[in-house]
Amino acid sequence: MATFIGSLLLGIGVNGFLVPNHLIDGGILGIALILHYFFHFQTGITMVALSLPLCLYAAKDKRGYFFSSLQGLLVSSLFIDLLAPLRSQIFVSHLSSALFGGVIIGTGVGLMLRYETSTGGTDLLAKIISRTFSVNIGLIIIVIDGLIVLASSTVLALDSFLYSCLAITTVGLTTSLIEGN
Repeated sequence: MATFIGSLLLGIGVNGFLVPNHLIDGGILGIALILHYFFHFQTGITMVALSLPLCLYAAKDKRGYFFSSLQGLLVSSLFIDLLAPLRSQIFVSHLSSALFGGVIIGTGVGLMLRYETSTGGTDLLAKIISRTFSVNIGLIIIVIDGLIVLASSTVLALDSFLYSCLAITTVGLTTSLIEGN
């Protein structure tokens, strides 16, 4: 149930708030959004293609977590692509999109992580790093996502870049609160 609800929230946050305002999240989703903006690739399918190597790496470490993360990746990718029509239904400011989108996405990711699943990708990487080094998962997500958003600063407009930074910070903080570590 956590996978379903978390994935639904992720799809709503991405399509209802980030995409309409040309914002990105960090991690694999952020890379998939950049590819969507510039090459019109489907975001969910791109996430699957980019996340498979991390999922396979996790299969060596924790087999049960691998299967739940693979399930989370597939369900969240499906919701992101199925809920694409929301992109033309919700109209709020960049600031509201960064905050609301960040809280909705962070709640979805945090819920999934709390119940030992993820969307694969860098959420999975953050979970592994968090357990290995006893570092707060929200902080790890902020760092990884921040690096990806920073790398995208050359292709985003300044306002999109700044609001994307706010969105990933909101995602990381919300994830940390919901996940509970």
